[in-house]
Amino acid sequence: MNNMVIAIDGPAGAGKSTIAKIISNKLNINYIDTGAMYRAITYKAIRDEIDIDDEKALIEMAKKTQIDFKDNNIYLDNEIVNEEIRTLSVSGNVSKIAQIKEIREIMVDLQRKMGKKYSVIMDGRDIGSYVFKDANLKFYLTAGINERARRRYKELKGKGHDINLDDIVNDIKNRDEIDSKRSFAPLIKADDAVEIDTTSKNIEEVVSDIMEYMK
Repeated sequence: MNNMVIAIDGPAGAGKSTIAKIISNKLNINYIDTGAMYRAITYKAIRDEIDIDDEKALIEMAKKTQIDFKDNNIYLDNEIVNEEIRTLSVSGNVSKIAQIKEIREIMVDLQRKMGKKYSVIMDGRDIGSYVFKDANLKFYLTAGINERARRRYKELKGKGHDINLDDIVNDIKNRDEIDSKRSFAPLIKADDAVEIDTTSKNIEEVVSDIMEYMK
């Protein structure tokens, strides 16, 4: 592998995206939010009124979809959809779509192409365990479910969403269940990944922990 690839995996709300963005800026490498790729597909399905249970229609839609990243923005068919993909509706359905084998294969192919083009830090559920098994560095971030729900609640409230904390807890529990038990590329900690529990740590502490491994 010519380029540097840093993999950050973990369950929803563990702080992967925030941490990965900061580290990408510190190292001046590209940040790829793979979870956002599945969210973009989910958002498009909901927007276009495609049945979430119609796998065939979802796969055909995914084949015709363009997803790219530029300047920390995610582009869906050449349109920035940073906020649109972060709604509770998308969150509640993304794991269903992400467990479809053919859609994961389409997304993984895109991710691997990105890793071959330039140095990247990627976060997701299966980057170190499946997408880039030979990544230069692998980290697995985790946190207690109540803390993860609290972070998500605070984020959505800050953006003006009318949501309930209990709904967030249930949504995360459901996503954990689906992500960890799907048959293809489930959420697991790679054997050679460094595990960091972020429950009682702030962002700066987690970033510092990870940067120590890069010295």
